[in-house]
Amino acid sequence: MKWEGNRQSDNVEDRRSGGAGGGFRGGGLGGLLGGLLGSKLGVGTIVVALLGGWALGINPLTILGMLSGEGGPAPMVQQAPAQRPPADDRMARFVSTVLADTEDVWTDVFKKGGADYQKPRLVLFRGATSTACGQGQSAMGPFYCPADQKVYIDLGFYETLQKQLGAPGDFAQAYVIAHEVGHHVQHLLGISEKVQEARSRVSKAEGNALSVRLELQADCFAGVWAHHANNARQLLEEGDVAEAMNAAAKIGDDALQRGSGQAVVPESFTHGSSAQRQRWFDKGLKTGSVKGCDTFSSRAI
Repeated sequence: MKWEGNRQSDNVEDRRSGGAGGGFRGGGLGGLLGGLLGSKLGVGTIVVALLGGWALGINPLTILGMLSGEGGPAPMVQQAPAQRPPADDRMARFVSTVLADTEDVWTDVFKKGGADYQKPRLVLFRGATSTACGQGQSAMGPFYCPADQKVYIDLGFYETLQKQLGAPGDFAQAYVIAHEVGHHVQHLLGISEKVQEARSRVSKAEGNALSVRLELQADCFAGVWAHHANNARQLLEEGDVAEAMNAAAKIGDDALQRGSGQAVVPESFTHGSSAQRQRWFDKGLKTGSVKGCDTFSSRAI
């Protein structure tokens, strides 16, 4: 992936030297991974809202409650003033560069649609940090909090992605960020809130199905970003798409359930199967169409 020397975003906060508190209610890749990577069950709560709380019997859409701030105000701990990451931190520069690229793409996409894109902020943290959705923890993996419009990531997650999940590569890492930014796009479009409202009126199985469509759409939006970024800046190198497709496969609900020694139970899926995640990312990548990412109107996902 050709990223070095490209513009870096000014919307990055480095909290890695500070602490945090509160109770968490957010959504995204991280929210799901939580239960898988941190427990003996297998992988914990860490990856891309991918792995999810199902491993611990937690409905990731409880975590999706963080998408709407459901459950009342979360206790917050005052943070130190936001700091920029140090210039010699290569991984921080990578994250800042990918975020900048998503800003450029989505600003242009929204402008062509007659709207202004509100850029999210990305927070680097270690261990735990307070958010407007409650306390975020590394074990949850990367996540997006709509209440403060921020993406949160502990960079140690990338080691988990590579060594525990078997998904190495810089474009796999970029896919993770683009997926979380996809949740921000859903928030700006009012999609996340409508899904959360709908889930409150249906059964658990039906709610899980809505969650799957929401996550697959975020995957598709990640593909839309890659499509436009590559057209504008020739971002992709040989093997990059394979890296992203491999990451999508490793974090499918079926792959995670098998990896944790559980039976595959489609009714419990909240992020989609490996094949579904790959298919929707690929659709966004090939078409670059936001309308083409309408997972909610598609009969077959």
